Amino acid sequence: MAQVILDAANLRKAIRHLAKVDPDFARIVKEVGHPQLREVPTGFGGLMRSIVGQQVSVHAARSIWLRLEAAVPSMEPAEFLKLGDEQLRAVGLSAAKMKYGRSLATDIVEGRIDFEALKELEDEAAIAMLTQAKGIGRWTAEIYLMFAHGRPDIMPGLDLGLVVAAQHLKKLRKRPDARRLIKIAEAWRPWRSAAALLLWHYRRNMPDWSAREVKAAAKPAPKAARRQVEAT
Repeated sequence: MAQVILDAANLRKAIRHLAKVDPDFARIVKEVGHPQLREVPTGFGGLMRSIVGQQVSVHAARSIWLRLEAAVPSMEPAEFLKLGDEQLRAVGLSAAKMKYGRSLATDIVEGRIDFEALKELEDEAAIAMLTQAKGIGRWTAEIYLMFAHGRPDIMPGLDLGLVVAAQHLKKLRKRPDARRLIKIAEAWRPWRSAAALLLWHYRRNMPDWSAREVKAAAKPAPKAARRQVEAT
């Protein structure tokens, strides 16, 4: 049976489903509208782009990625393995990212990561295949499967943006940990990837809660409270 792909048509279907099963989603769809699909390349290029983006700003990651694309136009793992340390440093890769990139490229060349086989695997098995490579953690694997392969039912519980958005969506007193976020997201199956897109979209359009909290803390105490303080 063909796998369901989260394409533009299915995203609209998914948002309708989420708004029906969760009134909080219905509310924020009215507030912020629909999210857009995000796409990344499949294969080595898509995963390597995630590695490049780890722990650097979006601007820095884009600059490094453009230089890497110029150095390896085909973005084939075998071609990447031909580059020496000096060439990779010139691109902007750190020693750790050189190591991760070479590990990933080697795993692909030697068949431990097989992208054709990956298409047929269930989500958890696909994540397990990808995370055997150094530098590919669960979050990176989940994001890759969502955006490169259009997997419709993934919820990256370790994503801070999702955690913050879910806290405010559900009016929780504190941020949920990954386990609690996954538990909350059970109600959003089989469209958890669409739920994640909607939560990210909501997060980008949320009020600046931190500024509100600072402003509230800076308010003068009520007169009665001030009188009590002055009396003591």
